[in-house]
Amino acid sequence: MVAPRLMAITRAGMTALVLTAFLGVRGLNPGADLLLAAGLGIAVAVLAYEFGRALGLRSRPASLIAATLFLIVLASRLGGLAPLIAGLDRASMGVGTRRISLLDIVNAVGLSLLLFLAARALLGLILRWIGQARLLDAAQRVLFQKLAQIAVVTVAIFVGIDLLGIDLTALAVFSGAFGLAIGFGLQKTLGNLIAGLILLLDRSIKPGDVIAVGDTFGWVNKIGVRAVSVLTRDGKEHLIPNERLMTDEVENWSFSSRDVRVHVGFRVSFDCDLRLAQRLAVEAASVSPRVLTEPAPVCWIKEFGDNGVEFDLRIWIDSPEAGVGNVTSDVFFRIWDLFKEHGVTIPVPQRDLRFHSTSGEQTPPA
Repeated sequence: MVAPRLMAITRAGMTALVLTAFLGVRGLNPGADLLLAAGLGIAVAVLAYEFGRALGLRSRPASLIAATLFLIVLASRLGGLAPLIAGLDRASMGVGTRRISLLDIVNAVGLSLLLFLAARALLGLILRWIGQARLLDAAQRVLFQKLAQIAVVTVAIFVGIDLLGIDLTALAVFSGAFGLAIGFGLQKTLGNLIAGLILLLDRSIKPGDVIAVGDTFGWVNKIGVRAVSVLTRDGKEHLIPNERLMTDEVENWSFSSRDVRVHVGFRVSFDCDLRLAQRLAVEAASVSPRVLTEPAPVCWIKEFGDNGVEFDLRIWIDSPEAGVGNVTSDVFFRIWDLFKEHGVTIPVPQRDLRFHSTSGEQTPPA
């Protein structure tokens, strides 16, 4: 992919150089001059398009830049750019002691657009390079990508201010009140940004971790500038602010180990063989595909309830992101099959209702 694009850039550059040399020849008729100018504009446009695509720009912005350069080259070769510039410069208005013309506005918009596209292309290259770095893990890649975004945007803003000739000293009087207003307005945003960087630095929450925050349970899909994307088993994506993950209690099921213990409770009748029920429950859990053999499943009597003996079967799994309910359901089905096979009964709650008549009152006949 790189070699064909490099060849296209080379061909367009050589064509532009050759046509520029021909345009320097005097005595050409207007038709030939127009064709050469159009050819030069097309060559420059193709060169800009291929170069922009090589920098990571998408097809639409690269085509916009190419079309703009084509019009500029064609107009400049036909002598039409100078009158247009003079006309834009004459259309002006005074703002205080400063004169602002349409040419200044066009230059500011064009420069801002070019600076935006250049920053975006540079950021795309940096992010791609960081994403392919094998020495960094997933959390470190996200951290360095966020820092790169902040750095590129900050540098682009200051470069744009310098190129546009904006004098910030005139705003010194309002800087205090303006900074205070910005501080209050962006308090939550800056708090979430700093919280996100802290989460990435201490690596307490990483992409791929299985976490529970309040009623939300799922795995971390992405750590963004403002919020963390948590994907649940229902396919819902919850955006939880970074600051909440710093202040609220968070359960990280895969922080130090991905092994998670799951409790499976069941009840058997009082007249059953309790040791047989215990052995069958452990056997049912041991043959379940996602249940770990080490640590091995264990089953204990929890209590003697009102309707039967309560058991607590404890199993371990190492893939909580694949769900917990499906594991417990599989174990329940296997317990049910083994209990039916060996005659172990699961009690059904029963209630005895007794009616007592008070002294001196007769119970009406039924």
